[in-house]
Amino acid sequence: MTNPVEKKDYSKVAKVLGDCLKLRQAPVAISFTDSVPASINEFAGRVPAGCRFWEDAAGGAFATSAKDHSLCAVGVYTHNLQSSAGQQTDLHDALKVFGELGYVTDRDLALIPVLQSQQKYIIYSPLAGAPLSPDVVLMFVNASQTLILSEATQQVENQNPPAMGRPACAVVAQVMNTGRAALSSGCCGARAYLDNLTDDMAVFAVPGAKLELYTARIEALAKANTVLATFHQIRRRDIAAGQMPTIKDSLAALQAAN
Repeated sequence: MTNPVEKKDYSKVAKVLGDCLKLRQAPVAISFTDSVPASINEFAGRVPAGCRFWEDAAGGAFATSAKDHSLCAVGVYTHNLQSSAGQQTDLHDALKVFGELGYVTDRDLALIPVLQSQQKYIIYSPLAGAPLSPDVVLMFVNASQTLILSEATQQVENQNPPAMGRPACAVVAQVMNTGRAALSSGCCGARAYLDNLTDDMAVFAVPGAKLELYTARIEALAKANTVLATFHQIRRRDIAAGQMPTIKDSLAALQAAN
């Protein structure tokens, strides 16, 4: 978990990620802590679900506590926040409906990640202005961006990232508990509450402790993908024109195009 005295400039990392991946929304930093820096205001307002904070964080840093997540019993559960009797009732009622629909069974529930520790506050902010070292960095991504992130995960973690479904908020607990990146396809709730989570988008989360490693690999892989995409486009064009190019021929054509 983060320490409130920690402070680091993440603006360069955020710019590299945004530029290399061509993100629609800048990366979001999520930090769990027991105390809030004096410079950070507590969240003012009401949201229908905790995942909404992922989008609102693009506008600036704020701190949330269990009360700010009060209308999202599932998010309170996955983030292991102190729940009220009302939230426990809401969770029970939601799970009952989920079970009747065949959406979440008792067996499924045991597989949903839940944060192993319990903190008083969750701070959300643009990565560029993160007031604390982030525990999780979250990005809204399309398939092309997911390709680069998955390749980076393969190199940093020596394994492929898990692809998760409902609930979307569980991706934060997954990354926190494992220290490894994960992809979330979202859930129907998150897609209803978030404007950025359109049908062509998903959520990718990386552990803050490995952010620099990921950023370095993402930068290199994004450049490689751009070059290789042009290479394959040239081969497609030439083969469609009736040619039989070797790899050396296509590489020469690529060099000539540059």
